[in-house]
Amino acid sequence: MQDGAPPHFSCFVNDVSNERFSDAWIGRSGPVPWPPRSPDLSPLDFFLWGYINNIVYAEKIRNIQHLQERIISAIETVTRDMIQ
Repeated sequence: MQDGAPPHFSCFVNDVSNERFSDAWIGRSGPVPWPPRSPDLSPLDFFLWGYINNIVYAEKIRNIQHLQERIISAIETVTRDMIQ
């Protein structure tokens, strides 16, 4: 993730992040600096993305609209208790 690799620190990526997320993105030279000694992966990376991935791809994706619908419906199944 925030390992200083060129794709994470290119001007294009920074410009897109600034345009899309204004002052809310975390990263090198970003509006919110990446905390020192912060782990790249959090429990949400291990649990939440795997959980969402399993739901989204439980059936074959037909097109981009179908993928968007599957992602939205998967996110809607996440409860506050699951995140905590």
